[in-house]
Amino acid sequence: MHEVSVGIGPVSFEDVVAVARHDARVVVEAEALAEVAATRRHIEELAASERPVYGVSTGFGALATKHIPSEKRAQLQVSLIRSHAAGSGPEVEREVVRAMMLLRLSTLASGRTGVRPVVVETYAAMLNAGITPVVHEYGSLGCSGDLAPLSHCALAAMGEGEVRDASGTLRPAADALAEAGIEPLVLGEKEGLALINGTDGMLGQLVLACTDLATLLTTTDVVAAMSVEGLMGTDKVFAADLHAMRPHPGQELSAATMRAVLAESPIVARHRDDPDCPIVQDAYSLRCAPQVTGAARDTLVHAMLVAQRELASVIDNPVVTPDGRVESNGNFHGAPVAYVLDFLAIAVADVASMSERRTDRFLDVKRNHGLPPFLADDAGVDSGHMILQYMQAGVVAELKRLAAPASVDSIPSSAMQEDHVSLGWHAARKLRRSLDGLTRVLAGEALTAARALDLRGVGSAPATAAVVDRIRTVVPGPGPDRYLAPEIEAVVGLVASGALAEAARSVVGPLA
Repeated sequence: MHEVSVGIGPVSFEDVVAVARHDARVVVEAEALAEVAATRRHIEELAASERPVYGVSTGFGALATKHIPSEKRAQLQVSLIRSHAAGSGPEVEREVVRAMMLLRLSTLASGRTGVRPVVVETYAAMLNAGITPVVHEYGSLGCSGDLAPLSHCALAAMGEGEVRDASGTLRPAADALAEAGIEPLVLGEKEGLALINGTDGMLGQLVLACTDLATLLTTTDVVAAMSVEGLMGTDKVFAADLHAMRPHPGQELSAATMRAVLAESPIVARHRDDPDCPIVQDAYSLRCAPQVTGAARDTLVHAMLVAQRELASVIDNPVVTPDGRVESNGNFHGAPVAYVLDFLAIAVADVASMSERRTDRFLDVKRNHGLPPFLADDAGVDSGHMILQYMQAGVVAELKRLAAPASVDSIPSSAMQEDHVSLGWHAARKLRRSLDGLTRVLAGEALTAARALDLRGVGSAPATAAVVDRIRTVVPGPGPDRYLAPEIEAVVGLVASGALAEAARSVVGPLA
Protein backbone atom coordinates (compact mmCIF):
# COMPACT_ATOMS: atom_id res chain seq x y z
CA MET A 1 0.00 0.00 0.00
CA HIS A 2 1.19 3.53 -0.78
CA GLU A 3 2.60 5.37 2.25
CA VAL A 4 2.57 9.08 3.04
CA SER A 5 5.40 10.31 5.23
CA VAL A 6 4.54 13.15 7.60
CA GLY A 7 7.41 15.16 9.02
CA ILE A 8 8.50 18.65 9.93
CA GLY A 9 7.94 19.86 6.35
CA PRO A 10 4.63 20.17 4.48
CA VAL A 11 2.62 17.42 2.88
CA SER A 12 1.88 17.67 -0.85
CA PHE A 13 -1.29 17.81 -2.92
CA GLU A 14 -0.66 14.20 -3.87
CA ASP A 15 -0.28 13.19 -0.23
CA VAL A 16 -3.61 14.77 0.70
CA VAL A 17 -5.44 13.04 -2.14
CA ALA A 18 -3.75 9.70 -1.40
CA VAL A 19 -4.82 9.71 2.25
CA ALA A 20 -8.23 11.32 1.78
CA ARG A 21 -9.41 9.24 -1.17
CA HIS A 22 -7.22 6.17 -1.40
CA ASP A 23 -6.56 5.33 2.28
CA ALA A 24 -2.79 5.63 1.95
CA ARG A 25 -0.99 4.68 5.12
CA VAL A 26 0.48 7.54 7.18
CA VAL A 27 3.95 7.25 8.69
CA VAL A 28 5.25 9.92 11.06
CA GLU A 29 8.98 10.55 10.73
CA ALA A 30 11.13 9.96 13.81
CA GLU A 31 12.76 13.39 13.42
CA ALA A 32 9.35 15.02 13.65
CA LEU A 33 8.43 13.10 16.80
CA ALA A 34 11.71 14.17 18.39
CA GLU A 35 10.99 17.82 17.60
CA VAL A 36 7.47 17.47 18.97
CA ALA A 37 8.84 16.03 22.21
CA ALA A 38 11.40 18.84 22.57
CA THR A 39 8.77 21.54 22.10
CA ARG A 40 6.44 19.81 24.54
CA ARG A 41 9.03 20.09 27.31
CA HIS A 42 8.92 23.85 26.92
CA ILE A 43 5.12 23.92 27.21
CA GLU A 44 5.30 21.85 30.39
CA GLU A 45 7.75 24.35 31.88
CA LEU A 46 5.36 27.19 31.10
CA ALA A 47 2.45 25.24 32.55
CA ALA A 48 4.31 24.90 35.81
CA SER A 49 4.94 28.64 36.07
CA GLU A 50 2.55 31.32 37.28
CA ARG A 51 2.92 33.48 34.17
CA PRO A 52 -0.37 33.53 32.20
CA VAL A 53 -0.10 31.91 28.77
CA TYR A 54 -3.09 31.90 26.44
CA GLY A 55 -4.54 28.43 26.03
CA VAL A 56 -2.29 26.97 28.73
CA SER A 57 -3.32 28.85 31.83
CA THR A 58 -6.16 31.04 30.55
CA GLY A 59 -9.58 30.59 29.04
CA PHE A 60 -10.32 30.96 25.34
CA GLY A 61 -11.67 33.66 23.06
CA ALA A 62 -13.49 36.31 25.06
CA LEU A 63 -12.56 34.36 28.21
CA ALA A 64 -8.83 34.81 27.58
CA THR A 65 -8.45 37.03 30.66
CA LYS A 66 -9.75 34.27 32.94
CA HIS A 67 -6.89 32.64 34.88
CA ILE A 68 -7.14 28.87 35.19
CA PRO A 69 -5.51 27.25 38.27
CA SER A 70 -3.06 24.44 37.58
CA GLU A 71 -5.33 21.68 38.90
CA LYS A 72 -8.00 22.57 36.32
CA ARG A 73 -5.84 22.99 33.23
CA ALA A 74 -6.29 19.44 31.92
CA GLN A 75 -10.03 19.79 32.36
CA LEU A 76 -9.79 23.10 30.49
CA GLN A 77 -8.67 21.25 27.36
CA VAL A 78 -11.33 18.54 27.65
CA SER A 79 -14.05 21.11 28.21
CA LEU A 80 -12.83 23.06 25.19
CA ILE A 81 -13.26 20.05 22.89
CA ARG A 82 -16.62 18.98 24.28
CA SER A 83 -18.10 22.47 24.10
CA HIS A 84 -16.69 23.24 20.67
CA ALA A 85 -17.90 19.95 19.16
CA ALA A 86 -21.13 21.77 18.40
CA GLY A 87 -21.61 20.99 14.73
CA SER A 88 -25.04 20.57 13.22
CA GLY A 89 -26.56 19.39 9.96
CA PRO A 90 -25.66 16.60 7.54
CA GLU A 91 -22.45 14.62 7.80
CA VAL A 92 -19.48 15.92 5.86
CA GLU A 93 -17.95 13.58 3.30
CA ARG A 94 -15.39 11.02 4.45
CA GLU A 95 -12.66 12.35 2.15
CA VAL A 96 -13.05 15.85 3.60
CA VAL A 97 -12.68 14.61 7.17
CA ARG A 98 -9.64 12.50 6.32
CA ALA A 99 -7.99 15.42 4.51
CA MET A 100 -8.69 17.66 7.48
CA MET A 101 -7.20 15.17 9.95
CA LEU A 102 -4.08 14.68 7.82
CA LEU A 103 -3.49 18.43 7.60
CA ARG A 104 -3.93 18.89 11.35
CA LEU A 105 -1.55 15.97 11.87
CA SER A 106 0.96 17.66 9.56
CA THR A 107 0.85 20.85 11.63
CA LEU A 108 1.17 18.90 14.89
CA ALA A 109 4.21 17.08 13.48
CA SER A 110 5.92 20.40 12.76
CA GLY A 111 6.85 20.68 16.43
CA ARG A 112 5.45 24.19 16.69
CA THR A 113 2.18 23.44 18.52
CA GLY A 114 3.40 22.07 21.84
CA VAL A 115 1.54 18.76 21.89
CA ARG A 116 2.99 15.46 23.05
CA PRO A 117 4.13 12.84 20.53
CA VAL A 118 1.20 10.61 21.54
CA VAL A 119 -1.23 13.14 20.06
CA VAL A 120 0.52 12.95 16.70
CA GLU A 121 0.66 9.17 16.84
CA THR A 122 -3.03 8.87 17.73
CA TYR A 123 -4.16 10.89 14.72
CA ALA A 124 -1.94 8.81 12.45
CA ALA A 125 -3.33 5.60 13.96
CA MET A 126 -6.93 6.73 13.44
CA LEU A 127 -6.26 7.52 9.79
CA ASN A 128 -4.53 4.18 9.26
CA ALA A 129 -7.41 2.32 10.92
CA GLY A 130 -9.95 4.05 8.68
CA ILE A 131 -11.71 5.65 11.65
CA THR A 132 -13.50 8.78 10.45
CA PRO A 133 -15.10 11.11 13.01
CA VAL A 134 -18.61 12.31 12.25
CA VAL A 135 -18.30 15.98 11.28
CA HIS A 136 -21.29 18.16 10.49
CA GLU A 137 -22.00 20.74 7.79
CA TYR A 138 -22.34 23.75 10.10
CA GLY A 139 -20.06 24.93 12.88
CA SER A 140 -17.06 26.68 11.34
CA LEU A 141 -16.80 30.41 10.66
CA GLY A 142 -13.37 29.97 9.08
CA CYS A 143 -11.56 31.88 11.82
CA SER A 144 -9.88 30.76 15.04
CA GLY A 145 -9.65 27.60 13.00
CA ASP A 146 -12.38 25.36 11.63
CA LEU A 147 -13.42 25.00 15.24
CA ALA A 148 -16.44 22.70 15.33
CA PRO A 149 -15.26 20.36 12.54
CA LEU A 150 -11.83 19.94 14.10
CA SER A 151 -13.38 19.58 17.56
CA HIS A 152 -15.43 16.61 16.40
CA CYS A 153 -12.19 15.00 15.23
CA ALA A 154 -10.50 15.68 18.56
CA LEU A 155 -13.54 14.42 20.45
CA ALA A 156 -13.32 11.10 18.61
CA ALA A 157 -9.62 10.85 19.46
CA MET A 158 -10.66 11.22 23.11
CA GLY A 159 -12.99 8.24 22.69
CA GLU A 160 -16.16 10.32 22.70
CA GLY A 161 -18.78 11.08 20.08
CA GLU A 162 -19.44 9.04 16.94
CA VAL A 163 -17.30 7.81 14.07
CA ARG A 164 -17.56 5.77 10.91
CA ASP A 165 -15.32 2.73 10.95
CA ALA A 166 -13.42 1.45 7.92
CA SER A 167 -16.57 -0.26 6.61
CA GLY A 168 -18.59 2.95 6.94
CA THR A 169 -20.61 1.74 9.93
CA LEU A 170 -21.67 4.41 12.44
CA ARG A 171 -20.27 3.53 15.86
CA PRO A 172 -19.37 5.09 19.21
CA ALA A 173 -15.82 6.38 18.99
CA ALA A 174 -14.76 4.45 22.10
CA ASP A 175 -15.75 1.12 20.52
CA ALA A 176 -14.00 1.83 17.22
CA LEU A 177 -10.80 2.93 18.96
CA ALA A 178 -10.81 -0.13 21.21
CA GLU A 179 -11.28 -2.48 18.27
CA ALA A 180 -8.33 -0.84 16.50
CA GLY A 181 -6.17 -1.00 19.61
CA ILE A 182 -5.93 2.78 19.96
CA GLU A 183 -5.87 4.30 23.45
CA PRO A 184 -8.17 7.33 23.76
CA LEU A 185 -6.28 10.57 24.23
CA VAL A 186 -6.15 12.14 27.67
CA LEU A 187 -5.40 15.75 26.80
CA GLY A 188 -2.70 17.76 28.52
CA GLU A 189 -2.11 21.51 28.64
CA LYS A 190 -2.69 23.33 25.35
CA GLU A 191 -3.40 20.12 23.42
CA GLY A 192 -7.11 20.66 22.95
CA LEU A 193 -6.47 24.11 21.53
CA ALA A 194 -3.72 22.79 19.24
CA LEU A 195 -6.11 20.24 17.77
CA ILE A 196 -8.68 22.77 16.61
CA ASN A 197 -6.89 26.01 15.75
CA GLY A 198 -6.27 25.61 12.02
CA THR A 199 -7.64 26.14 8.53
CA ASP A 200 -7.40 22.41 7.82
CA GLY A 201 -11.05 21.89 6.89
CA MET A 202 -11.21 24.59 4.27
CA LEU A 203 -7.66 23.85 3.06
CA GLY A 204 -8.33 20.15 2.64
CA GLN A 205 -11.38 20.94 0.56
CA LEU A 206 -9.37 23.44 -1.50
CA VAL A 207 -6.73 20.82 -2.30
CA LEU A 208 -9.36 18.28 -3.33
CA ALA A 209 -11.22 20.90 -5.37
CA CYS A 210 -8.07 21.99 -7.21
CA THR A 211 -7.32 18.36 -8.05
CA ASP A 212 -10.82 17.82 -9.43
CA LEU A 213 -10.99 21.11 -11.30
CA ALA A 214 -7.72 20.41 -13.12
CA THR A 215 -9.32 17.30 -14.60
CA LEU A 216 -12.59 19.08 -15.35
CA LEU A 217 -10.90 21.92 -17.23
CA THR A 218 -9.02 19.53 -19.51
CA THR A 219 -12.32 17.74 -20.08
CA THR A 220 -13.95 21.10 -20.84
CA ASP A 221 -11.45 21.75 -23.64
CA VAL A 222 -11.95 18.26 -25.07
CA VAL A 223 -15.74 18.50 -25.01
CA ALA A 224 -15.71 22.06 -26.36
CA ALA A 225 -13.65 20.79 -29.30
CA MET A 226 -16.29 18.11 -29.90
CA SER A 227 -18.94 20.83 -29.96
CA VAL A 228 -16.94 22.95 -32.41
CA GLU A 229 -16.70 19.94 -34.67
CA GLY A 230 -20.32 18.91 -34.26
CA LEU A 231 -21.50 22.45 -35.03
CA MET A 232 -19.41 22.70 -38.21
CA GLY A 233 -17.06 25.17 -36.61
CA THR A 234 -13.52 26.17 -37.50
CA ASP A 235 -10.25 25.49 -35.72
CA LYS A 236 -8.48 28.47 -37.31
CA VAL A 237 -9.34 30.67 -34.32
CA PHE A 238 -7.29 28.36 -32.08
CA ALA A 239 -4.05 28.99 -33.97
CA ALA A 240 -1.00 29.38 -31.74
CA ASP A 241 0.07 32.71 -33.22
CA LEU A 242 -3.35 34.26 -32.51
CA HIS A 243 -3.22 33.24 -28.86
CA ALA A 244 0.38 34.37 -28.53
CA MET A 245 -0.92 37.89 -29.14
CA ARG A 246 -2.68 37.64 -25.78
CA PRO A 247 -0.21 35.60 -23.77
CA HIS A 248 -2.30 34.34 -20.89
CA PRO A 249 -0.81 30.89 -20.14
CA GLY A 250 -4.14 29.18 -19.51
CA GLN A 251 -5.64 30.48 -22.73
CA GLU A 252 -2.68 29.20 -24.74
CA LEU A 253 -2.96 25.78 -23.09
CA SER A 254 -6.69 25.52 -23.79
CA ALA A 255 -6.25 26.56 -27.41
CA ALA A 256 -3.46 24.00 -27.84
CA THR A 257 -5.69 21.29 -26.37
CA MET A 258 -8.54 22.15 -28.72
CA ARG A 259 -6.20 22.20 -31.74
CA ALA A 260 -4.86 18.79 -30.83
CA VAL A 261 -8.30 17.28 -30.33
CA LEU A 262 -9.59 18.69 -33.64
CA ALA A 263 -6.58 17.58 -35.67
CA GLU A 264 -7.51 15.67 -38.85
CA SER A 265 -11.23 16.39 -38.48
CA PRO A 266 -13.00 15.93 -41.83
CA ILE A 267 -15.87 18.12 -40.63
CA VAL A 268 -13.60 21.01 -39.69
CA ALA A 269 -11.63 20.59 -42.93
CA ARG A 270 -14.78 20.63 -45.03
CA HIS A 271 -16.02 23.76 -43.28
CA ARG A 272 -12.64 25.41 -43.80
CA ASP A 273 -12.24 24.45 -47.44
CA ASP A 274 -15.81 24.92 -48.74
CA PRO A 275 -16.06 28.36 -50.41
CA ASP A 276 -19.87 28.20 -50.20
CA CYS A 277 -19.95 27.73 -46.42
CA PRO A 278 -22.27 30.41 -45.01
CA ILE A 279 -20.58 30.47 -41.59
CA VAL A 280 -18.32 33.52 -41.39
CA GLN A 281 -17.54 33.44 -37.67
CA ASP A 282 -18.49 30.94 -35.00
CA ALA A 283 -20.51 32.07 -32.00
CA TYR A 284 -18.66 33.19 -28.91
CA SER A 285 -19.36 29.97 -27.01
CA LEU A 286 -17.26 28.19 -29.66
CA ARG A 287 -14.78 30.82 -30.76
CA CYS A 288 -13.97 32.15 -27.30
CA ALA A 289 -13.84 28.82 -25.47
CA PRO A 290 -10.05 29.01 -24.84
CA GLN A 291 -10.38 32.52 -23.44
CA VAL A 292 -12.91 31.41 -20.83
CA THR A 293 -11.54 28.00 -19.93
CA GLY A 294 -8.04 29.44 -20.07
CA ALA A 295 -8.97 32.14 -17.58
CA ALA A 296 -10.30 29.41 -15.31
CA ARG A 297 -6.98 27.58 -15.72
CA ASP A 298 -5.06 30.67 -14.62
CA THR A 299 -7.41 31.10 -11.66
CA LEU A 300 -6.70 27.50 -10.71
CA VAL A 301 -2.94 28.09 -10.87
CA HIS A 302 -3.32 31.00 -8.45
CA ALA A 303 -5.51 28.93 -6.12
CA MET A 304 -2.96 26.10 -6.13
CA LEU A 305 -0.20 28.55 -5.24
CA VAL A 306 -2.22 29.77 -2.25
CA ALA A 307 -2.92 26.17 -1.24
CA GLN A 308 0.77 25.27 -1.46
CA ARG A 309 1.66 28.21 0.77
CA GLU A 310 -1.00 27.16 3.24
CA LEU A 311 0.25 23.58 3.22
CA ALA A 312 3.68 24.96 4.18
CA SER A 313 2.17 26.98 7.04
CA VAL A 314 2.08 26.19 10.74
CA ILE A 315 -1.23 27.45 12.06
CA ASP A 316 -1.95 27.45 15.76
CA ASN A 317 -2.63 30.05 18.42
CA PRO A 318 -0.56 30.46 20.43
CA VAL A 319 2.31 29.01 18.44
CA VAL A 320 5.69 27.89 19.75
CA THR A 321 8.43 29.63 17.77
CA PRO A 322 11.76 27.92 17.01
CA ASP A 323 13.48 30.07 19.66
CA GLY A 324 10.99 28.92 22.31
CA ARG A 325 8.59 31.86 22.52
CA VAL A 326 4.90 31.14 22.88
CA GLU A 327 3.17 33.84 20.87
CA SER A 328 -0.42 34.71 20.10
CA ASN A 329 -1.08 35.46 16.43
CA GLY A 330 -3.78 35.69 13.80
CA ASN A 331 -2.58 33.14 11.27
CA PHE A 332 -5.72 31.07 11.81
CA HIS A 333 -7.76 33.65 9.88
CA GLY A 334 -8.94 31.91 6.72
CA ALA A 335 -9.03 34.90 4.35
CA PRO A 336 -6.29 33.71 1.93
CA VAL A 337 -7.98 30.34 1.49
CA ALA A 338 -11.51 31.73 1.49
CA TYR A 339 -10.76 34.22 -1.28
CA VAL A 340 -9.49 31.61 -3.72
CA LEU A 341 -12.30 29.20 -2.88
CA ASP A 342 -14.73 31.94 -3.86
CA PHE A 343 -12.68 32.85 -6.92
CA LEU A 344 -12.80 29.25 -8.15
CA ALA A 345 -16.58 29.15 -7.73
CA ILE A 346 -16.85 32.16 -10.05
CA ALA A 347 -14.69 30.49 -12.68
CA VAL A 348 -16.61 27.21 -12.40
CA ALA A 349 -19.94 28.97 -12.91
CA ASP A 350 -18.71 30.74 -16.03
CA VAL A 351 -17.18 27.63 -17.59
CA ALA A 352 -20.45 25.78 -17.02
CA SER A 353 -22.46 28.65 -18.43
CA MET A 354 -20.52 28.52 -21.69
CA SER A 355 -20.86 24.74 -21.87
CA GLU A 356 -24.64 25.00 -21.53
CA ARG A 357 -24.74 27.56 -24.35
CA ARG A 358 -22.89 25.18 -26.68
CA THR A 359 -25.36 22.42 -25.86
CA ASP A 360 -28.27 24.73 -26.60
CA ARG A 361 -26.90 25.51 -30.06
CA PHE A 362 -27.03 21.83 -30.97
CA LEU A 363 -30.76 21.69 -30.22
CA ASP A 364 -31.92 24.70 -32.25
CA VAL A 365 -32.46 24.06 -35.96
CA LYS A 366 -31.74 27.72 -36.68
CA ARG A 367 -28.23 27.36 -35.31
CA ASN A 368 -27.20 23.70 -35.55
CA HIS A 369 -26.48 23.64 -39.31
CA GLY A 370 -28.62 20.80 -40.54
CA LEU A 371 -29.19 18.64 -37.48
CA PRO A 372 -32.75 17.62 -36.47
CA PRO A 373 -34.65 19.67 -33.85
CA PHE A 374 -33.36 18.82 -30.36
CA LEU A 375 -31.37 16.00 -32.02
CA ALA A 376 -34.60 13.99 -31.87
CA ASP A 377 -35.02 10.76 -33.82
CA ASP A 378 -38.58 11.67 -34.87
CA ALA A 379 -39.07 15.29 -33.84
CA GLY A 380 -42.51 15.81 -32.35
CA VAL A 381 -42.91 12.20 -31.35
CA ASP A 382 -39.48 12.35 -29.74
CA SER A 383 -38.06 15.24 -27.70
CA GLY A 384 -34.42 14.23 -27.97
CA HIS A 385 -32.19 16.28 -25.67
CA MET A 386 -34.71 19.06 -25.03
CA ILE A 387 -34.94 18.46 -21.29
CA LEU A 388 -31.26 17.63 -20.92
CA GLN A 389 -30.68 21.31 -21.64
CA TYR A 390 -33.26 22.18 -18.98
CA MET A 391 -31.19 20.20 -16.52
CA GLN A 392 -28.09 22.12 -17.53
CA ALA A 393 -29.88 25.45 -17.29
CA GLY A 394 -31.09 24.62 -13.79
CA VAL A 395 -27.58 23.65 -12.70
CA VAL A 396 -26.06 26.80 -14.21
CA ALA A 397 -28.64 28.94 -12.41
CA GLU A 398 -27.59 27.26 -9.16
CA LEU A 399 -23.90 27.76 -9.95
CA LYS A 400 -24.47 31.48 -10.41
CA ARG A 401 -25.96 31.63 -6.93
CA LEU A 402 -23.06 29.61 -5.54
CA ALA A 403 -20.64 32.07 -7.18
CA ALA A 404 -21.75 34.77 -4.74
CA PRO A 405 -18.73 35.03 -2.42
CA ALA A 406 -18.89 33.80 1.16
CA SER A 407 -15.69 35.62 2.12
CA VAL A 408 -17.22 39.11 1.92
CA ASP A 409 -19.60 38.20 4.73
CA SER A 410 -18.77 38.17 8.42
CA ILE A 411 -20.84 37.59 11.55
CA PRO A 412 -18.99 38.52 14.76
CA SER A 413 -18.69 35.87 17.45
CA SER A 414 -17.33 35.21 20.96
CA ALA A 415 -18.69 38.40 22.53
CA MET A 416 -17.03 40.52 19.81
CA GLN A 417 -13.54 39.17 20.54
CA GLU A 418 -13.71 37.37 17.22
CA ASP A 419 -15.30 40.29 15.43
CA HIS A 420 -14.28 39.43 11.85
CA VAL A 421 -14.36 35.94 10.35
CA SER A 422 -13.57 34.53 6.89
CA LEU A 423 -16.40 32.04 6.33
CA GLY A 424 -13.86 30.03 4.37
CA TRP A 425 -15.49 26.74 5.38
CA HIS A 426 -18.71 27.95 3.75
CA ALA A 427 -16.77 28.94 0.62
CA ALA A 428 -15.31 25.42 0.52
CA ARG A 429 -18.67 23.73 0.95
CA LYS A 430 -20.28 25.66 -1.88
CA LEU A 431 -17.29 25.07 -4.17
CA ARG A 432 -17.74 21.31 -3.75
CA ARG A 433 -21.35 21.70 -4.90
CA SER A 434 -20.19 23.90 -7.77
CA LEU A 435 -17.76 21.27 -9.03
CA ASP A 436 -20.49 18.66 -8.96
CA GLY A 437 -22.64 21.00 -11.01
CA LEU A 438 -19.92 21.63 -13.59
CA THR A 439 -19.41 17.89 -13.91
CA ARG A 440 -23.10 17.45 -14.74
CA VAL A 441 -23.19 20.28 -17.24
CA LEU A 442 -20.12 18.94 -19.05
CA ALA A 443 -21.67 15.47 -19.12
CA GLY A 444 -24.73 16.94 -20.82
CA GLU A 445 -22.60 18.70 -23.43
CA ALA A 446 -20.50 15.59 -24.07
CA LEU A 447 -23.58 13.41 -24.50
CA THR A 448 -25.11 15.95 -26.87
CA ALA A 449 -21.96 16.51 -28.93
CA ALA A 450 -21.46 12.76 -29.29
CA ARG A 451 -25.04 12.37 -30.52
CA ALA A 452 -24.58 15.21 -32.99
CA LEU A 453 -21.37 13.72 -34.40
CA ASP A 454 -23.11 10.38 -34.84
CA LEU A 455 -26.03 12.08 -36.59
CA ARG A 456 -23.69 13.93 -38.96
CA GLY A 457 -22.40 10.56 -40.09
CA VAL A 458 -19.38 11.93 -41.96
CA GLY A 459 -16.64 10.91 -39.55
CA SER A 460 -14.76 13.01 -37.02
CA ALA A 461 -11.29 13.72 -35.73
CA PRO A 462 -9.47 10.66 -34.36
CA ALA A 463 -9.45 12.16 -30.86
CA THR A 464 -13.13 13.08 -30.79
CA ALA A 465 -13.98 9.69 -32.29
CA ALA A 466 -12.17 8.07 -29.35
CA VAL A 467 -14.20 10.16 -26.92
CA VAL A 468 -17.45 9.22 -28.65
CA ASP A 469 -16.40 5.57 -28.54
CA ARG A 470 -15.78 5.86 -24.80
CA ILE A 471 -19.23 7.34 -24.29
CA ARG A 472 -20.74 4.56 -26.36
CA THR A 473 -19.40 2.00 -23.87
CA VAL A 474 -21.99 3.28 -21.39
CA VAL A 475 -24.65 4.95 -23.56
CA PRO A 476 -26.06 3.65 -26.88
CA GLY A 477 -26.04 5.79 -30.01
CA PRO A 478 -28.91 7.86 -31.43
CA GLY A 479 -32.40 6.42 -31.65
CA PRO A 480 -35.93 6.93 -30.34
CA ASP A 481 -36.31 8.54 -26.92
CA ARG A 482 -35.03 6.48 -24.00
CA TYR A 483 -34.97 6.95 -20.24
CA LEU A 484 -32.39 9.72 -20.25
CA ALA A 485 -31.45 10.22 -16.59
CA PRO A 486 -29.35 7.04 -16.25
CA GLU A 487 -27.50 7.90 -19.45
CA ILE A 488 -26.66 11.36 -18.14
CA GLU A 489 -25.47 9.84 -14.86
CA ALA A 490 -23.28 7.34 -16.68
CA VAL A 491 -21.50 10.14 -18.53
CA VAL A 492 -21.25 12.15 -15.30
CA GLY A 493 -19.12 9.27 -14.03
CA LEU A 494 -16.89 9.43 -17.12
CA VAL A 495 -16.39 13.17 -16.73
CA ALA A 496 -15.67 12.96 -12.99
CA SER A 497 -13.13 10.17 -13.44
CA GLY A 498 -11.30 11.93 -16.26
CA ALA A 499 -12.13 9.09 -18.66
CA LEU A 500 -13.15 11.40 -21.51
CA ALA A 501 -9.94 13.39 -21.33
CA GLU A 502 -8.03 10.12 -21.13
CA ALA A 503 -9.77 8.87 -24.29
CA ALA A 504 -8.51 11.94 -26.14
CA ARG A 505 -5.01 11.48 -24.70
CA SER A 506 -4.94 7.92 -25.99
CA VAL A 507 -4.89 9.42 -29.50
CA VAL A 508 -3.05 12.73 -29.28
CA GLY A 509 -0.75 12.15 -26.31
CA PRO A 510 -0.35 14.39 -23.26
CA LEU A 511 -2.89 17.18 -22.76
CA ALA A 512 -2.58 20.06 -20.28
